[in-house]
Amino acid sequence: MPNLIRHFDKILTWAAIVLGGSALAFMTIFSVWNVLIMRKAMNNPITGAEDLLLLCLVVIVALSVGLGSRTGAHIEIEILESKMSVWFAKWSLIFVKILGIGVLTIMSQQLWHAGQKAVKFGETTQQLLISYEPFYYLLAVSIAIYTFVLLLDIFQVLRSGKVEKLAINGDVL
Repeated sequence: MPNLIRHFDKILTWAAIVLGGSALAFMTIFSVWNVLIMRKAMNNPITGAEDLLLLCLVVIVALSVGLGSRTGAHIEIEILESKMSVWFAKWSLIFVKILGIGVLTIMSQQLWHAGQKAVKFGETTQQLLISYEPFYYLLAVSIAIYTFVLLLDIFQVLRSGKVEKLAINGDVL
């Protein structure tokens, strides 16, 4: 199982860095081009630029959810952990992760369902009328990946009593 986690971490890291980085680079270049060149210099902003930037933000968030969980970037409140017994802390962590799996499974399912209905209900961007359908699917898959990360966390807690976070450049984020 640790081999599976290592391979999974590599895939998450690659997706976040390459795909997310590409989306971020596109947003940066496109924003500068639209605002400085097209709007300020030529007084002719790109129609639908806000739509493309908004959809890029959705892509970046979707690509970062799973990696954020693996690196420990998500907020955890551990105020009472020092007051708990080791046994109670371990099982309360497992319980919370199981609860999270339940909520995230429903969320992923509902996002997938929303994607199936997006065209029928005309859910599109305001100017370019780009359908939200593929973005609902991307978010559904992203949340499903986060659910899988929680399952891996439970496995690690049961095996060793703690979750080994993904370290990027040797540091846990």
